[in-house]
Amino acid sequence: MLIRFEVENFRNFAGRYVLDLSSPKNYSFNEEVVSHENKCLTKAIIYGKNGSGKSNLGLAVFDIISHLTDAHVQPERYVPYLNLNVKKSAAEFAYTFIFDGHVLQYQYAKENLRTLLSEKISIDGKTVIDYDYRSHNGYAALAGSETLDLSLHDNSRTVSRVKYLLNTSVLRDDEKNRTFLQFGSFVNRMLLFYSLETRGYEGFTNGIDDVYAAIVNAGKLKDFEAFLRENGQDYHLRADIGATGQTIVCSFPDGEVPFTSIISTGTSSLSLFYYWYMQMEKASLVFVDEFDAFYHFELAESLVRRIRALQHTQIILTTHNTDLMSNDLLRPDCYFLLGDKRILSLADATEKELRQAHNLQKMYKAGAFREP
Repeated sequence: MLIRFEVENFRNFAGRYVLDLSSPKNYSFNEEVVSHENKCLTKAIIYGKNGSGKSNLGLAVFDIISHLTDAHVQPERYVPYLNLNVKKSAAEFAYTFIFDGHVLQYQYAKENLRTLLSEKISIDGKTVIDYDYRSHNGYAALAGSETLDLSLHDNSRTVSRVKYLLNTSVLRDDEKNRTFLQFGSFVNRMLLFYSLETRGYEGFTNGIDDVYAAIVNAGKLKDFEAFLRENGQDYHLRADIGATGQTIVCSFPDGEVPFTSIISTGTSSLSLFYYWYMQMEKASLVFVDEFDAFYHFELAESLVRRIRALQHTQIILTTHNTDLMSNDLLRPDCYFLLGDKRILSLADATEKELRQAHNLQKMYKAGAFREP
């Protein structure tokens, strides 16, 4: 699991910003949002003013997939790449993961989305991969990698040496290598998607099917119908083979119409959420930007309750909806404020001891938490 993320000089993040999921507090409620095995948070909701960088935070966390995986990336979202107010030639990223008790740290620097300047991986405090793309110097100290030539692609700064090692099959079976391969699997299963766009996503796969055809083909139509009904949308649906393949029609006493011809923007967004929800159990880390932009607050709350039950998937949401800032849903250490200089959880943004009975939304609106 991801326990800490750091970024600097990327888009609007001029200084060093840290998202720390490794410090769950000792609350005795909503304990299902904490991985006690890994001692980290599995669910987080991030708040910030317009322009504070909530969407950029998602892009920063998912920058890793652009050079370590072959999954889908939206390169146009990464322009400009470097912060325009700082005269530095590189953006810096640092990730800390934990797998079966072993801590893996991955650091790298890039000058744009595709061009690497350095990479370094440490496992349990010992450096196992270190490569400088400017000097073409580096090494790998993983058992079985001794014969691999990291300078094989000397003229390329777009070929990640870490990815190169992940894709080899010569590594021996030992604890360090297993941790390294778990890291590769985790990154390959990361998913970011946007509720505001029908096909806006990064990571996890490369190309998605039509949302409604995918629901039908997965045999999930009745579950989808129940999901909509649970969230206030009462439709009678059936599968139909149209001119473009599987689709969904909606039945009424006087006939049937294509489902997509009658639904609102909110229901369309809800359908997209369900499409990705079908796959969330297979994902390692899911980041949903402005996930409830089209939802009534009760619907947003219902979705948070649903994803809270996915115990083995880390999920990060961004929102403006302070109605979700409640101890009935999550806990003070799961709500984060993104400010001009840093990211703070509500638990760390006050000296006051926060208890289950506290109204977090009311406290937030009254200015009880420090500006980050």
